[in-house]
Amino acid sequence: MRWTRPATVTALLVLWLVIPLVPLVMWTGAARWSGTARVPQELGLDAWHDALDSGVLTALGLSVLLGAAVALIATPLGALAGRALGWRLLRRPTLPSLVLLGPVALAPFAVAMGLDIVILRLGIPGEVAVVLVLSVFALPYTTFTLRATYLSLDPALEEQARVLGATPARARRRTTLPAAANGLVTAAGLAFLVGWSDYAVTLLIGGGQIITAPILIGSAAAGSGNDALTATLAVLASLPPLAVLAVYTYVVARTTTKGYR
Repeated sequence: MRWTRPATVTALLVLWLVIPLVPLVMWTGAARWSGTARVPQELGLDAWHDALDSGVLTALGLSVLLGAAVALIATPLGALAGRALGWRLLRRPTLPSLVLLGPVALAPFAVAMGLDIVILRLGIPGEVAVVLVLSVFALPYTTFTLRATYLSLDPALEEQARVLGATPARARRRTTLPAAANGLVTAAGLAFLVGWSDYAVTLLIGGGQIITAPILIGSAAAGSGNDALTATLAVLASLPPLAVLAVYTYVVARTTTKGYR
């Protein structure tokens, strides 16, 4: 009986997430579906052909590269900042914390509009500028995720490794980083999602030249009569994040299993 309530809550949460996706999946195979009908009147794969012709594979590839680039930059920086905040290496951590929270508190559209002028004057290439700006937006997520990780770790382990003759870099690599593996994977996943799902920064700073999956979906959704195409693009765009989630689950499970051995 003790497990009945948690299982019920889990099932309801799964239904809450899955039910809204059912019409989306149905739209991908609909050739005609009027607003009054409960199910599509005609089935077809025209939306899939249109999605492939729209360059969705290239857009998905660019989104993956953008998310990976943001994760590669924001995760190490977040680890350094999280270490400093978590182990209280700063005398006054309040001000750095507020600065880090700035990109989250401000509207991305407003920040992108302001930075666009600065980037144009500096002559920074659009691709580089998008990665750098999105890395700043991802930094609060990686920092505070890893801050929580470092709060759960004992700095004495790294200090003991140094006493035994290890260099600071070796002590960090052999003691702290393995213990913080779950936090690092989580932070990298969050940074990847920031880069993957962005629309406003990529559109404004990229100048419409960087066509990622969210840009392509937004363009399709802006037109009328593109419901099937929009739904198909959305389903395809959900696959890479699901793959990242699967990898994250596997890594965390494997790390946890090793920890119990």
